[in-house]
Amino acid sequence: METGSREKLLEILKKFRNAMLVTQAGHGALRARPMALMKVDDGTGDIWFMTSIDSGKIDEIESNPEVNVTLQEERRFLSLSGRASIVRSRAKIEELWSEEAKVYFPKGKDDPHLALIHVTPREGEYWDNQGTAGLRFLIEAVKAYVTGTTPKTDASQHAAVPLNGGPTSDGRVAAR
Repeated sequence: METGSREKLLEILKKFRNAMLVTQAGHGALRARPMALMKVDDGTGDIWFMTSIDSGKIDEIESNPEVNVTLQEERRFLSLSGRASIVRSRAKIEELWSEEAKVYFPKGKDDPHLALIHVTPREGEYWDNQGTAGLRFLIEAVKAYVTGTTPKTDASQHAAVPLNGGPTSDGRVAAR
């Protein structure tokens, strides 16, 4: 697998509106929950979600902040591993508030149970088979089928990307 560019990963990430947030429960089991992306920070790829402070994921994140965020659409996939934190800043909630959130928080942005989950990804991996990349993959898949091999891909289709101090493929730490 090649190392891809931060720009390519962020370009793909910004196309998504929903994700699955994976946390670890106290007894070690992994839990995945659908979440609406409220914001993706330019440059860092930090992700913001809204949640209730009464949610089980709050305790799970406070006990073990290591999380995974997975995103999928028809021919595009992304996985991010990093650290989550709970943010209760009213100013940040005000900044990220949208009327769509009122479905889950009918009292609005001033709901005292409203909090944010901030995820700082340290590494990501993407698979992008949209458009011409998808056509290239289809050709490679047919070749692989005929020859009994596996399809070849390049960094435009599949790559790992270190982020925000995460490890690079050679073991060094990525720039923040």
